[in-house]
Amino acid sequence: MNLREHGQLLEDKREEITAWMKQKRAEVPIPIYGSVDVRDAGWKIGVVDANHFPAGFNNVSKENLLELANLFKDHVHRSHPTCSWVHIYPESHTRNPGYVENIASIKSMIEQAGFSCTVGSPDLNEFAALNGLSGPLLLQSVQVDEEGQLQVNGKHPDLILLNNDLTEGTVPGVQSTNITPPPHMGWFRRRKSQHYQMLKPYIAEMASLLSIDPWHLMPDWFVSENKCLTEEACKTKLAEEINDFLDSLREKYASLGIEREPTVVMKNDSGTYGLGVMMLTSGEQILNLSNRKANKLRYAKGGTEVENFLIQEGIPTALTTEQGETLEPVVYLVDGEAASWFYRINAKKSDMDNLNSPSARFENYEDAENPHIKEAHGWHALVAELSMIAMGAEAAAWTG
Repeated sequence: MNLREHGQLLEDKREEITAWMKQKRAEVPIPIYGSVDVRDAGWKIGVVDANHFPAGFNNVSKENLLELANLFKDHVHRSHPTCSWVHIYPESHTRNPGYVENIASIKSMIEQAGFSCTVGSPDLNEFAALNGLSGPLLLQSVQVDEEGQLQVNGKHPDLILLNNDLTEGTVPGVQSTNITPPPHMGWFRRRKSQHYQMLKPYIAEMASLLSIDPWHLMPDWFVSENKCLTEEACKTKLAEEINDFLDSLREKYASLGIEREPTVVMKNDSGTYGLGVMMLTSGEQILNLSNRKANKLRYAKGGTEVENFLIQEGIPTALTTEQGETLEPVVYLVDGEAASWFYRINAKKSDMDNLNSPSARFENYEDAENPHIKEAHGWHALVAELSMIAMGAEAAAWTG
């Protein structure tokens, strides 16, 4: 089954899908924002990474930023009805102009939504401004008061918007009730596999509504726990697990007439920025890892050591530019709705590679004329919005 050839199915079921989405969104705390990476093989379209603290808003078109601003306003008016001032708590990437531009774009979105907006954190107090791609981003002085609450120039913001993934743990001043997304969703605690666990039943329900096999809407996966990569016994066991998983994928591919060898993606179960990602076609590749590659897998952002690995079915991308460059959709969502797309394009990577590398470039959805992309647009939106519902379920599970 090639999903891109069945776009009409989504239109035929539009009213039912909309009603189902409304019901499910009412049952969980929908994230204020998020982004997902989607892979589209035609026969499988699924979210391969879901970000609760998304960077990359600088790649969103100005037209889409306005639509995101309207959704942001709706979310804040519903969840914090007296809010007039939003403060952004960013990462400390002082030398990354792309990330700084991301914060500047979020600030612009918030201001377009009608709120005043400031930016800063205690770690950035020594800087008056940071240099983004379009110019300087002004920072405000931030302190933590005696009660552990964040103050900006001596006053408490109405709402603190986290754009810091908290890989290294919570930080002072981000434990109050007027913070979103919730700090307990930081990577010091959150696991990618938990997202898939929460996503699976939503995918199953949606697939039943559409009368398709849920396998077509998300990658298969498992978690390999406590694999050290420094001891032979650990690596041998991991290699066996990977080979068993690959065999199960081969059986599924054969049953559906998919004529290609499966690949798996090995990644840190907790982490971001595309660090520690490896493509594997056999378990034996783990046994022959160089020390350099093993260390890349063992350590994540901030030098934190990897505890568990997510072993995920690799979904090849069947989408290319007119020049044949590989690409994948990146969907940006506010208040659970997919309202902006851009495409990660990487001429140096194959259809199975991780495209998130320095050689990637980005193209707005409005600029893309590729008909294969446009005919799959509805499926990309669907899996992205299902991912946001699952993310809300994740957040609820931590507080339940």
